[in-house]
Amino acid sequence: MARKIPMSLVLFGVLALASFAALFWQSRLITVQLGDASILTGYTLFVTILLLGMFNARKKLSMIPLGRARTWLIFHVVLGVFALALFWLHTGGIWPLGLYEQLLAGSFYLVSASGVFGYLLQKALPSRLTHTGIEIIYDRIPAEIAEIRERAETLVIECTKETGSETVAQHYVGTLFWYFQKPRFLFAHLFGGDAAGFWLRGPGSAARRYLNDVEKKLFDEILDLAALKAHVDRHYVCQGVMKKWLFLHIPLAVSVVTLAVWHLILVNVYVL
Repeated sequence: MARKIPMSLVLFGVLALASFAALFWQSRLITVQLGDASILTGYTLFVTILLLGMFNARKKLSMIPLGRARTWLIFHVVLGVFALALFWLHTGGIWPLGLYEQLLAGSFYLVSASGVFGYLLQKALPSRLTHTGIEIIYDRIPAEIAEIRERAETLVIECTKETGSETVAQHYVGTLFWYFQKPRFLFAHLFGGDAAGFWLRGPGSAARRYLNDVEKKLFDEILDLAALKAHVDRHYVCQGVMKKWLFLHIPLAVSVVTLAVWHLILVNVYVL
């Protein structure tokens, strides 16, 4: 079944297209009249960049009812595409000639690329986390892993005491201890692979064939904890990437705003 297109996307898209068409027409008209259309497109682009920065401010003020977060995200994405088209209209091409203009253009393209990357992350990773069937706060993940490891080691000790056999303990020390120490198979979790499950069904559970019924029961409980840890590991890497991506995108955005302000000052002092 096809997914319904959000009404806000249609509305913002139509407004963006209409605005760009109006700016394009007006800039051509100014050029025909031997005027400088870059003043109109430049100031409009600067205001657009400032509006894009409002998205981060909206996230910091999430406790204030300023509209749905999804609507703000759509607004941010549409405005970003509008800014890119407006940038090309303002510069008259994809890559400007002057060194300072190239620095500004490079920063603008980098923040645009990081924005596209972040949008793809926001679309792909949350659904991947939903499939784990658990919810966990990112800051709680190290403590959660430590708790799972402690429960697993308690089961190992219980198995050794109850059966008098050290097979499970030896397997834990030689194989499973590595897995329970910290998040593992990060790239597989990030890209949707099942390397953790494959490892648990292979080397992780290799000792099971040598266990008696009592040992198997306790060992299966350990493997259940290992499977739970795989879900926690997926939250660790996916939530971490979604959080750390902002440490790239926001500084790039700040650099674009800073360069744009300086560019505006230079234009007003030496050109206008």
